[in-house]
Amino acid sequence: MRIPRYDAYIFDLDGTVYLGDALLPGAAVTIARLRDAGSQVIFLSNNPTRTREQYAAKLTALGIPTTADEVINSSYVMVQWLLAEAPGSRVFVVGEQPLCDELSAAGFDLADNADGVQFVIASFDRTFTYRKLQIAFDAIRAGARFVATNPDRYCPTPTGGEPDAAAMIAAIEACTARQVEVVVGKPSPIMVQTIAGTLRLPPAQCLVVGDRLETDIAMGRAAGMATALTLTGATGRCALAEATIRPDYVIESIATLIE
Repeated sequence: MRIPRYDAYIFDLDGTVYLGDALLPGAAVTIARLRDAGSQVIFLSNNPTRTREQYAAKLTALGIPTTADEVINSSYVMVQWLLAEAPGSRVFVVGEQPLCDELSAAGFDLADNADGVQFVIASFDRTFTYRKLQIAFDAIRAGARFVATNPDRYCPTPTGGEPDAAAMIAAIEACTARQVEVVVGKPSPIMVQTIAGTLRLPPAQCLVVGDRLETDIAMGRAAGMATALTLTGATGRCALAEATIRPDYVIESIATLIE
């Protein structure tokens, strides 16, 4: 199967370009060849545990020179959305330090109790505690809005995976009986708008490449972009056969893009 060249490639990271701290086979050569051919390349991640600068540094260290402007992740999109929605608001974060640092740098008031909280933000949080759940519970019952960075159930790792933001969302929904109001990460149209503002290209000229049907492929299809599912991460052929979300292309790895 020959895949035509696109003017822009939107690559997921975890399970697509790398797994853990190791590049997947052919990733560096593929991205270098696409850039040399004149295509724009950006990297997209729902994982909010690193800043854009940290993602760019990781990719560069792995052999894919990258600037922060070439990375879009869910914490960055959350900050941009909140800046448009309620700049300077008081927020409580069920999440890790990089997300807190980004929100603080953007002028948000980070709470450590429920008093006056306007937004509870659920995110991937390996530091999750009962105290965090209690504060989120109290704040939402007092009127705070409930939003989240991403909907992923788990994050792929070399050993299988780690529970992701969906677990935090579910815990808060279960005790408050409140559904999350906004999720900014893939496949949200909020993420699509951020991509469109970065690339400034018609959707038909863009290819989304990722390992998850429910986020990467669903987002690309909804945005009118071509989609390629790589089998190096969360989705195998058995899951694909049973799925209702269908990618335009199925590839063994991103190296297929230049074959």
